[in-house]
Amino acid sequence: MKTNNNDKLKLIRLLLVDDEDEFRRTLAKRLRKRGLVSDQAPGGQECLSILEKKAIDVVVLDVKMPGMSGIEVLRKITDKYPQTEVILLTGQATASDGVEGSKSGAFDYLTKPIELEHLLNKISQAYGKIRRWEAEQKEAQYRKQMEQQMIITERLASLGTLATGVAHEINNPLAIIRESAGWMRQLFAKDELKDMPRHQDIVKALDKVENSVERASRITHQLLGFVGKSESRVSKVDLADLAEEALQLIIHEAHNRDIQIIRQMEPPPEMIWSDAYQIRQVLLNLLTNAMHAVNSKGAITLAVEDVDSHQVITVSDTGPGIARENLAKIFEPFFSTKPPGQGTGLGLFVSRGIVEKLGGTIEVASRIGQGAHFRIRLPKHLNGTDELNTSCGENWVEKIKPRLTE
Repeated sequence: MKTNNNDKLKLIRLLLVDDEDEFRRTLAKRLRKRGLVSDQAPGGQECLSILEKKAIDVVVLDVKMPGMSGIEVLRKITDKYPQTEVILLTGQATASDGVEGSKSGAFDYLTKPIELEHLLNKISQAYGKIRRWEAEQKEAQYRKQMEQQMIITERLASLGTLATGVAHEINNPLAIIRESAGWMRQLFAKDELKDMPRHQDIVKALDKVENSVERASRITHQLLGFVGKSESRVSKVDLADLAEEALQLIIHEAHNRDIQIIRQMEPPPEMIWSDAYQIRQVLLNLLTNAMHAVNSKGAITLAVEDVDSHQVITVSDTGPGIARENLAKIFEPFFSTKPPGQGTGLGLFVSRGIVEKLGGTIEVASRIGQGAHFRIRLPKHLNGTDELNTSCGENWVEKIKPRLTE
């Protein structure tokens, strides 16, 4: 359905500025009959006061006014409110005023007495210019977002190629290390070597080697899983136990840094079906990030709770927090707030990929100086993808608002 001209006029926020009260009120009345309601100001200072309180699209401004002249007001408007268009009116037309007005950013310069239709046409044109500018800004923003998305896509493609090559290259020496460790274990199991000095220490060292090889192998397989399809190892998982396991991996370093660990983990009423190894990797990444954010003499809180058809893990810290402009970028690949050489910018990106692959969501809330709160929401059963991938909304933020209050 097409919008008629009167409907368009109703959208325009108009301000009439003229020290001649009768002229201003009469003009406002005539414009109102045509569907265009306006604010009024008898002088330049009153005009600027109105602009401070509300947004105005078009100002119809008298040039010759006592006190602050129309040209002075125009300059202040174009300087402070560049999106507002100004149409100058005068009863004493001079070429110099017109030139000065154009130089100062006026949309047009009209002389009194003015035909109402002509003024309406100019107001509509000025408003059209504003709308075109807004459309151009939206298009520029959309183009910028698309360019950023293309950069991310290209980076992901490069990462996939790199990951595949690196993973295969690492797997080869890992196989040799695993085979050599196995051979050494068999060797030290022979009777003639059982009494050699520090036999048990060597066996324990071999255990560490084999465990580390297994861990590295899992990581490379998972890395390959991000560039290709891989099946999750789904089993029953006790999230509270799993969270405690991840905590034990960082607790020694946390104590060395004088970081307090706070547990809020009530035993969940039931286990969930998920991939324990991948969840552990996400938790370890979030806990490590939290420890680096706090650095020393702070606190990390790890919470597990049961919420309807999901179980929720929250990792909070008392670090410096995350700037508002970085919150939207924090899960992007290669984005890092750490100094060069101290972060790859892949940890949170990978973590989000894992959580979403398991049918869950991961969110962050933060304010500068008040720490960060990461919330993982996992389904109890890996089915019903439409429901499982639904965002958990803002309710959880309400619970931590006291820690986010300014």
